[in-house]
Amino acid sequence: MLDGESTSEERWEEILMAASLEGSTALVTGATAGIGRAIASQLAALDAEVVVHGRSAQRGAQTVQEIQDAGGKARFVSADLSDPDETRRLAAEAGPVDILINNAGVYKFAGTAETDDAFFDEHVNLNLRAPYILVQQLVPAMSERGHGVVVNLSSIAAAIPARTGGIYGATKAAVELLTRVWADEFGRSGVRVNAVQAGPTETPGTAVTPGLTDGLGQLTTLGRAAAADEIANAVVFLVSPAASYINGAILQANGGQVAIAP
Repeated sequence: MLDGESTSEERWEEILMAASLEGSTALVTGATAGIGRAIASQLAALDAEVVVHGRSAQRGAQTVQEIQDAGGKARFVSADLSDPDETRRLAAEAGPVDILINNAGVYKFAGTAETDDAFFDEHVNLNLRAPYILVQQLVPAMSERGHGVVVNLSSIAAAIPARTGGIYGATKAAVELLTRVWADEFGRSGVRVNAVQAGPTETPGTAVTPGLTDGLGQLTTLGRAAAADEIANAVVFLVSPAASYINGAILQANGGQVAIAP
């Protein structure tokens, strides 16, 4: 090794130091299970203080304890994001944040004829209105401070029709459009807004429909579903300084689309 060259171990330490989020506060919605929990854990491992959102106080306490046991900082705030006033309360209790991860969502199945008002409203209120309110409440302050990052969780259903998943896909397509709108609206003030379009992912939520995720995974070029940590990796990359020139992007973490063959 020549003088002045760093070892691979030293280089790795330099990379970790550059990726550190120390001094940052992150709000992660839907952080008590699945992808959200993985995101919260990874952000805490990079020294961000994490506001863990969820509806279950028990799962929230477990997630916070898991982060603290690993040496991280976290606190839990409960809120029902289908209620706009509750969503605003979450923003107020979270306080000033540097990182907003809009992860919480609902995905249920129904054909158009079977979709009643409650089913429709549940998807629109949680998947679309809640992220809108949180951006509305939290991002202007990021702009005033001159820095901040928002990552919205989207889905392949935003781009590929999902049978009996029309309303879900429509809300995620709307979130992707808003991602680009917000990137333009807040970008010049130093706030980046991106989205991750997730493919089929093994989570406690998808486990309630046995075989669904595995079946969808077979339709990817990798031939399998993702683990929650793999989607979290993409989110944390967009949060990190390594993505400092990425704004308004829809990052596809979907395992790849299989080619059409004759």
